[in-house]
Amino acid sequence: MSAPTSAIESTARSVGWRTPLVVIVCGCTVALLAFGPRSALGFFLTPMSQQNGWGRDVFGLALAIQNLLWGLGQPFAGAVADRFGTVRVMSLGALLYAAGLALMSQATTPGALDLTAGVVIGFGLSGCSFNIVISAFGKLLPPEWRALSFGAGTAAGSFGQFLFSPLAVALNQTIGWQNTLLAFAAAMLIIVPLSLALATSRTDTHASPLSPAAGPAGVPAQSLRQALVEALGHRSYVLLVLGFFTCGFQLAFITVHMPAYLIDRGLSAAVGGWTLAVIGLFNIVGSLGSGWLTSRFPKRYLLAANYFGRAIAIAVFISVPATPAGTILFGAVLGLLWLSTVPPTSSLVLLMFGTRWFATLFGFAFFSHQVGGFLGVLIGGIAFERTGSYDLVWWLSVLFGVLSGLINLPIVEKPVARLAAARA
Repeated sequence: MSAPTSAIESTARSVGWRTPLVVIVCGCTVALLAFGPRSALGFFLTPMSQQNGWGRDVFGLALAIQNLLWGLGQPFAGAVADRFGTVRVMSLGALLYAAGLALMSQATTPGALDLTAGVVIGFGLSGCSFNIVISAFGKLLPPEWRALSFGAGTAAGSFGQFLFSPLAVALNQTIGWQNTLLAFAAAMLIIVPLSLALATSRTDTHASPLSPAAGPAGVPAQSLRQALVEALGHRSYVLLVLGFFTCGFQLAFITVHMPAYLIDRGLSAAVGGWTLAVIGLFNIVGSLGSGWLTSRFPKRYLLAANYFGRAIAIAVFISVPATPAGTILFGAVLGLLWLSTVPPTSSLVLLMFGTRWFATLFGFAFFSHQVGGFLGVLIGGIAFERTGSYDLVWWLSVLFGVLSGLINLPIVEKPVARLAAARA
């Protein structure tokens, strides 16, 4: 028996309880817990603003900071996870997230809100959100489990959105918004023990005990700097990252501004709430379906179809009269496409560069996503204040969708030369 094989079998015996199913269940639970409170923070806008005498711009700025810092911190959190293992990053992220929620309940000034809801929660999310979960799946699971697990992790985050939104409303009405934030903070601590199932070794640079084929022994060691130079000089990766910008732009703009847009078009606020709920519900189906399709069809075509589909759906939605039924139907269609970009995007990063710096490189892609989200929210507000309409940003979303669809088509789905040579 060869030395590498003996080492793999020895490690596998030491972590035999972490079967693929256990890893997926624990990872999905982490994604659900991390994404839930963050997606429900909008329900705290009114009570916090009324109690402290703030305008809505104060709360909006804090959440914009959160989105941007979540994206900015993601590559760094990924690099630490790749170098020192997942448990440290995920545990620290959960503790920061919990602290941010708890301190947010005591914020009485705009600066305190920016620091707690913006900075602390933003960096906390970068350490324990579904991005880190997906990177752990890529390192720990056998190849045949990966694509579906990416979809499951993404769907779990969406289910967290679907679950925590009504929970926030119910708890706000029964125990008050401050105690609700404290309850959410306590729930985030559950992530710490769950992270043990997603542990990756700081000394394991190529393979995991559950996926011995993840990194061939012949692959040369690579530093973080070398990995970044290789990725940023790789045309297909750059195209992938640029396309992911559109995903963030569209999602953040629609999440924040569509309820007000529907009221402007004569619909009730309840229609906006139901539409966002339908988006979250159908996103579960879309994410799982995307994970299944990712392992069976060219990933670039799935991404192109997603962006083209969004562009068509948005163009039709804003071109026809607004009705409750039509809006709910739009939410269902958009939900199927909502986060279904994540499984093919993460799978392409894994295919191109392997598992060693997967969390870091997917983190850079997600940073592009969050920059798009930040600009979608910001430009949406500016455009409405300047023109009295969201039309400009809706059509920008259509244009970006078409451009991202075209950008993804030339992507080459194969490992970089370094990995291809080693596998040969």
